[in-house]
Amino acid sequence: MGGKYRITGNTYPRMRRPRHRLKLALSAVAAVAALGLAGWGTLQLIDVFTGGDKQANAADRAKTCPSPKASAPVKALPRPATIKVNIYNATPRSGLAKAAADELKKRGFVIGKVDNAPAAYDKKVPGTGLLIGAPAAANGSFPVLTTQLPGAVHRTDARRTADVDLIIGAKFKTFSTPAAAASALTTLTKPAPAPSSC
Repeated sequence: MGGKYRITGNTYPRMRRPRHRLKLALSAVAAVAALGLAGWGTLQLIDVFTGGDKQANAADRAKTCPSPKASAPVKALPRPATIKVNIYNATPRSGLAKAAADELKKRGFVIGKVDNAPAAYDKKVPGTGLLIGAPAAANGSFPVLTTQLPGAVHRTDARRTADVDLIIGAKFKTFSTPAAAASALTTLTKPAPAPSSC
């Protein structure tokens, strides 16, 4: 081309689309948001797999689930020296009531009547023994005597006296050893921790 439109020098006009600054700004914002979400998701995954919120969770549990406390102590049980026991033999073995009475006397119990079982119970007690007493004995004398004869069945009647009947049953062999009975009695008198509901 010649004349007035002749191009001289080394600069040439370039044809470009006009820049859209708005598109660039939106792209930058979207990139920053995507990076932020990716970082937050990574932190959540790290917390899940490493237990990062253990302290916070423990604090929340402590607010909603208090630490277990020992329940109220068991009511004081009577001492053997305050328990009067009547001993009856419901088995065909002779002399069993006397032998049992002698053993319980050595362990500190007060011995009352010693005899064969009444007809209502004679040869009709299939277990190790049967304890019969007033309703108050259920939380007093019965637990103490059961430490001596585990498995004995408890039954209350209408008596107003504090004595307890021990009817020796068919499966009776011997009383617990003194050490085992003392250990069982200690367990009864210790407070048990309250069960946790959490």
